[in-house]
Amino acid sequence: MSLFTSRWPRRAAVSMLVAGLALTANAHAEGRIRIAEQFGVVYLLLNVARDQQLIEKHGKQQGVDVKVEWTQLSGGSAVNDALLSGSIDIAGAGVGPLLTLWDRTHGRQNVKGVASLGNFPYYLVSNNPKVKSIADFTEKDRIALPAVGVSVQSRVLQYAAARQWGDKEFNRLDKWTVAVPHPDAAAAIIAGGTEITGHFGNPPFQEQELAGNPNARIVLNSYDVLGGPSSATVLYATEKFRNDNPKTYRAFVDALAEAADFATKQPEAAADLYIRVNKAKIDRALLVKILKNPQVQFKVTPQNTFPLAEFMHRVGAIKNAPKSWQDYFFPDPATAQGS
Repeated sequence: MSLFTSRWPRRAAVSMLVAGLALTANAHAEGRIRIAEQFGVVYLLLNVARDQQLIEKHGKQQGVDVKVEWTQLSGGSAVNDALLSGSIDIAGAGVGPLLTLWDRTHGRQNVKGVASLGNFPYYLVSNNPKVKSIADFTEKDRIALPAVGVSVQSRVLQYAAARQWGDKEFNRLDKWTVAVPHPDAAAAIIAGGTEITGHFGNPPFQEQELAGNPNARIVLNSYDVLGGPSSATVLYATEKFRNDNPKTYRAFVDALAEAADFATKQPEAAADLYIRVNKAKIDRALLVKILKNPQVQFKVTPQNTFPLAEFMHRVGAIKNAPKSWQDYFFPDPATAQGS
C-alpha cells in the first residue's frame, strides 16, 4: 500500500469529522432571535430591551453577538401560527394562547413559557349605558378582543361567564365577541356609534377609553376574576430553540430582568421611552399614571396563572391537565418563584 493510499482513509475520516462538527455547529448556531410582540403597555419590557439593546448587551456577556429581529402581530392566533411555522423564536401573547399551544405541542415541539411581562389588570370596558355587568350584554352588543376563543381576554371572559352561569355556559358570550386590534377597538369605544359596545383590552387602551368617553365604564376587571394580581401577558418558545441556543436564551431572559428593573425604578423615563418607540399618541400624564398604578407590577416571574389553566382544562379547552404552573413554563432561576 502506498503512502498516499494508506493516509487517504485517515484524511477522509478527519474531513468527515470536521464536516460533522460543522453541521452540528450550524444546527446549534447561536446569535439570532426573532421576537413577536403585540400592542400596548404590557409589552413595555420588550420596548425597553429593544431601545436600550439589552439583548445584544447581555449576549456579549455570554460571549455571543446576538442579532435581534422584531415583528408586531395582533392576536394570539397569529402569534401562535408564526411560532409553529418557524417564523419567530419568541412569542409574546396572553396566558391563554400559551396554554393552547402548550397543550397542542405537548410531547412534540413542547412549547412552554419563558417569562412574564408583568402583572396588569385588564378591563372589559363598555360604552353602553345599559351594561353594568357581563349579564347585561345582549345580541345587540359586540365585544372586541384580540382573538376570539384564544386570547387571554377571551379566556378570562369565559372564566367570568362560567362563574356567572356555571361551567356548562362558559362560552355563553363568545357569539358576541369579535377579533379587533386594540387600537381600532379603543377608537370605536371612544367614538361610539358602532356595533362595538365593549372592548376587553389592556393598558393604555382601556384607560384611554375611560378618559375619552363619558359613557365608558369598567364592566369587568381581570384581577377580580382571577383572584388577584396575575400575569396576563407572557413570552414563550419551543423546547428546540431553548436547547439549541442556551446563550442567546440566557441573554434574552437577563435582558428582560434588566428591563423590568428599569420600568419599576424609572416609570417616567419608561413612559417617555414607550411614547418614542411606539410613536404613541397618548397623554403622557395618563401613561405615567398607568405605570405608577400599584396594581401594575413589572416582573419576569409569572404570577397567578394556574387558576386559568385549571379552568381551561376543566371546560375542555385544553386536553392535558397541568399539575402546576411549572408544567407549562421552562425551569429558570429568574422565574423560580412563579405561580
